[in-house]
Amino acid sequence: MTPANKIARLEALPYRLPLHGALAWGAHSRLNAAEHVLVRLHLAGGLIGEAEAPPRPTIYGETVASVVGILAHLEAAFVGLDIEDEDALNAARNSVSQNLTARGALDMALWDARCKSRGQSLFDVLLGPDTRVKVSYILGISDPAEMLAEARRVVECGVRVLKVKVGRHHARDLQVIEALKREFGDAVQLYADSNETLTPELAPDALRAMRQAGLMYVEEPLPVRRLRERTTLKASGILPIVADDSCFTPADLERELAFETFDILNIKTARNGFTDGLAMLERARRAGKGVMIGSQASSGLGTLHAALLATQPGVTEPCELSFVLKVQHDLLHLPIEFKDGSLDVAGLKDHRIDEEKLRAARI
Repeated sequence: MTPANKIARLEALPYRLPLHGALAWGAHSRLNAAEHVLVRLHLAGGLIGEAEAPPRPTIYGETVASVVGILAHLEAAFVGLDIEDEDALNAARNSVSQNLTARGALDMALWDARCKSRGQSLFDVLLGPDTRVKVSYILGISDPAEMLAEARRVVECGVRVLKVKVGRHHARDLQVIEALKREFGDAVQLYADSNETLTPELAPDALRAMRQAGLMYVEEPLPVRRLRERTTLKASGILPIVADDSCFTPADLERELAFETFDILNIKTARNGFTDGLAMLERARRAGKGVMIGSQASSGLGTLHAALLATQPGVTEPCELSFVLKVQHDLLHLPIEFKDGSLDVAGLKDHRIDEEKLRAARI
């Protein structure tokens, strides 16, 4: 053990980044700004590991205040531990339940600090072989004309896959999808995210309509609690199903695999960190499932971390790495740019938090 590698403190820095218009999804959820927490883990020798925690009250029950609070609660368990003692660190991180984005960010900050203590970066350790990743953009529910205008903007910025939020009005959803198809043709691929808003009675016809409209797949069409009905819908084979809300954790993934409820797994570093994220990726790969890496409305730092996981073998689908186009003033000192539908992840190695931008965004 090296004294310099012992954890000295945890730091939680809340910040707020305005968005280009609100992001609406599901039955009622709406996000007007990215109010996140920068998690910093300080080693005694001065090195710092950092990650982004994006609390989502309507999804995980977390708030900015709860993330700050749980990190303050966990600090005593971490202070004095060596950054190389992974068993002790994981035990401390998992000594509390739930709090998924707080624990996910803490895991990524631990990885970051450990890499730096070895004279490396996360990119040295985690960058996989598929360094050019096809990206998708999350298109939230709004007025159809606004959705089309937003789609035009991000396609001009290099995106070629749109994840269209649906579920509040099925006929209107189909009108938006048809408008997007007319606008972009085969140049842009589409899939839907229902966020658990369909019913078992309506879902088969809704998925048939989505398939006829040319969508690739649909994410979480039914409520997670309707396990039997989700198994039946998957078995119908109408449209490939993406698992997201049903697979928060590795334990959730085992249940969903046992009941055969999905075709493609959406893994989010924002809630899983690197440790569980890598484990879930390998488990899905062994089970023959497709995989995408998702976004919890991540800003730049969260995008860097998600992008690293997206370069790993077994990631088969477009990944949600372009939400930074929704953020008005990101914290990174360099922009994240897209070209011909892809992100050059290797080219992000030198991106870092701009301290002046962080101070300006602090809550």
